[in-house]
Amino acid sequence: MKLCAIFLGLTVVWAQTPPPKSVVGEVTGVDAAAKQLKVKGDDGANYIVAFDDGTSYLRMPLGEKDLKKAEKITLSDITTGDRLLARGSAAQDAKPAPAKTVIIMTKADVAKKQEHDRAEWQRRGVAGTVMLVNASTKEITINTHGRDAKTVVIDASGAGFRRYASDSVRFADAKPASFADLQTGDTIRALGDKNEDGTRFKAEELVSGSFQTIAAMVVSVDPATGEVRVTDLQSKKPVTVKTNQSSMLRRLDERTAGMLARRMRGDAGGPGGAPGGPGEGRGGGPVADGPGGPGGRGNFGGGGGGGDLQQVLDRSPQLSLAELKKGDALIISSSKAADGSAITAMSLVAGVEPFLAAAPRTAGQVNLGSWNLEMNMPEQ
Repeated sequence: MKLCAIFLGLTVVWAQTPPPKSVVGEVTGVDAAAKQLKVKGDDGANYIVAFDDGTSYLRMPLGEKDLKKAEKITLSDITTGDRLLARGSAAQDAKPAPAKTVIIMTKADVAKKQEHDRAEWQRRGVAGTVMLVNASTKEITINTHGRDAKTVVIDASGAGFRRYASDSVRFADAKPASFADLQTGDTIRALGDKNEDGTRFKAEELVSGSFQTIAAMVVSVDPATGEVRVTDLQSKKPVTVKTNQSSMLRRLDERTAGMLARRMRGDAGGPGGAPGGPGEGRGGGPVADGPGGPGGRGNFGGGGGGGDLQQVLDRSPQLSLAELKKGDALIISSSKAADGSAITAMSLVAGVEPFLAAAPRTAGQVNLGSWNLEMNMPEQ
């Protein structure tokens, strides 16, 4: 998990003076005899946080960000799954110097914070595609997603900005950003308040990203490295697709693929959603994974269709790369990359031959309609 919003307040407190080396992450082990805490850092690395008799331990109460409100605790109060911020000399080597301060948010408090944040983003969030960016007024015009799509103007003059990483749609992996990073065509999600008719929105927090979805055919697979070589069916160019633990790998069964194909052709009767109905979430809203941050649902289909693609994929069987063979069709969602660059799959879906067969073609190119996976909501 990446830097939790719960600890952002601590960063602000320390920003007045250069902070010492620190690590933020999840406690994976406590070894009192060796005087070490094992931590899975928010940067993905595994850390050893050493401590000694001079190390102080603090616990941040739920909802607090000011270090002055932290409660003193002892080492015995720290358990696996707690969020940790170690101030001092945390390191990746075997003999790190002892940390001066270890700050904890309990696993239970983190879960409560996640639930609260998911509810807030569902109740007070808006998502869509950026159509216009006005730097002089700090306003963003978007087209919202879903059956009730409309144009909304977002006032981002007082918002905090984050941008999705190139290899992840997890909100927890999003990096600090600015208004200047926004581009036409970006997918955006904002938290704030809307006016009565929903045409204007005052944003408090905003996260954006530049995404793409391609139809492709498998050329070769290397399960050991998690890489798939494919041919992009639009550009006809070879693409290297990387996968990681955050990638959603799914295979559509024949019935589900057929249903999506019918929706693409417009055969489905009426708007309606996918089985299970529309909704937010990949698990909690969407599978929320970031602090107070976005998440969302994808849509699929064409004509009068529409529905919750993410929910369909959530319920589909997981896919092992070893199952793929040359010639299999895939639909892959990722951040946009420079021509010739490898992409990291946010989702990679097999079993899509019926859907691609039903997809309209323009000048021989496949039109995926509104197949898209949006951004993940908060959790953590």
